[in-house]
Amino acid sequence: MKEDEMLKIIVPGSTANLGPGFDSVGLAVNRYLTLDVRLAEAWSFAPKTPEVSGIPRGTDNLVYEVADKVADAHGRRLPSCAVDVYSDIPLTRGLGSSAAAVVAGVELADALLELGLSREQKMEWAARYEGHPDNVGASLYGGLVIGCCREAGVDVVRVPEFDVEIVAIIPGYELETKKARGQLPAQWPRARAVEASAVSNVLVAALLTKNWKLAGRMMAADLFHQPYRKPLVPELARAEALAEEYGAIGAALSGAGPTVLVFAEPGQGERLAHQLRPHFPTCDIARLSVEPRGSRVYKLALEA
Repeated sequence: MKEDEMLKIIVPGSTANLGPGFDSVGLAVNRYLTLDVRLAEAWSFAPKTPEVSGIPRGTDNLVYEVADKVADAHGRRLPSCAVDVYSDIPLTRGLGSSAAAVVAGVELADALLELGLSREQKMEWAARYEGHPDNVGASLYGGLVIGCCREAGVDVVRVPEFDVEIVAIIPGYELETKKARGQLPAQWPRARAVEASAVSNVLVAALLTKNWKLAGRMMAADLFHQPYRKPLVPELARAEALAEEYGAIGAALSGAGPTVLVFAEPGQGERLAHQLRPHFPTCDIARLSVEPRGSRVYKLALEA
């Protein structure tokens, strides 16, 4: 990047799991992390929206840490930059704020150093850093992503056009992923693990064939994580009951929570949001849509 240029990096937020697709299924949503990057004497990250007001301002920022790791692996050093950070992804609410930052870090290193990484290589970096491919895959590719992260490599299937409407129930409290993961058992009996995996498989098949009624049943039938996290997120059980009452597809924790998503068939989102709002007076009720595009990087000329 030259002195008279600026990078603009846009990364969508995401939801993960969709119920039983634990650490494997991700969906990009229309909330965004945006970085405006200019060369500077020293690294700095300046928050420009309330959602990122508490981010680290220097090289302890997650975006820098990821970018530096990618650069170091290529035997390169990042040039110092001043970064303006904009986001409407709420932090620690289960809408992929940290995954978006990880993807932004990979994109930043690739663009600054002109590494020419393929999307598959970016996916490998992001998934290895996160430990699973769901949120980062959705933020990188857009649309619906089904993936697995194994020692042998990262495999991802992307479905760019996924036509559902989403109503997000966003509580005012935060829930750290570490705390939510602490609720999960260390191991499952084989029979339970087989059943949980089968439920996840049927969810994906139902989504891809638009068998919405079946998809909703599988969201509610999750055995991997939602039964253990319900005590931390009282909104989930209520949303599941209301989804059935109001004819929605179903409801699921967004990632580790506490945001709960209620999925609706096309054309039903506005009605559903109106019906749900009175039941959650202390929550932000937001309509979301699926973002079909993933992360994007633009090189812009600075005004003289």
